[in-house]
Amino acid sequence: MNISSIVILSRPDDSSLLRGRLAELPGVDVHAALADGRIVITVEDTPEKKPAETLMQVQNLPGVLNAALIYNYCDE
Repeated sequence: MNISSIVILSRPDDSSLLRGRLAELPGVDVHAALADGRIVITVEDTPEKKPAETLMQVQNLPGVLNAALIYNYCDE
């Protein structure tokens, strides 16, 4: 099992649309979205993708200014 926490910075106007796109990604849970455009998500392993691949996908979503890995937990 691999779980990662990611903080995303977006433009405040893009935040609500971006939250919807993030929620559609496999293994992604949106936990918080602030009015200033910051969004906190967790990413879990899925059969299709590892969290590092999902992080790259998140960074390439329209409206994402920055996505930073904050925490990573690995365990069998």
